[in-house]
Amino acid sequence: QVHLVESGGGLVQAGGSLRLSCAASGRTFSSYTMGWFRQASGKEREFVAGIKWSGSSTYYADSVKDRFTISRDNAKNTMSLQMNSLKPGDTAVYYCALGYCSGDVCQRVGAYDYWGQGTQVTVSS
Repeated sequence: QVHLVESGGGLVQAGGSLRLSCAASGRTFSSYTMGWFRQASGKEREFVAGIKWSGSSTYYADSVKDRFTISRDNAKNTMSLQMNSLKPGDTAVYYCALGYCSGDVCQRVGAYDYWGQGTQVTVSS
């Protein structure tokens, strides 16, 4: 079993920055992908960014490209999402996820088997 815990959410003004972290524990494999998704109130969960755990491949939604940066620390089993130039439209609960996928498939909710509990990000205007 894999356990994921997010941290780092909060309230920030538009234009500000936040850094989310996800700690993974339990049974993991070197070929998995970790991703960030978000879900705004009344909307479906959507892909934000993903990263292969054993490689340098990263994936971003068009809406966050050039503003968000995903990274991972294999030694600590952690993943981070640096969010800059935040907009009110980025307000959502952000979820960490782990799955076994590659390419465009990694943008699908169904590609991930394990999820964290989520952390709230609120961007005020």
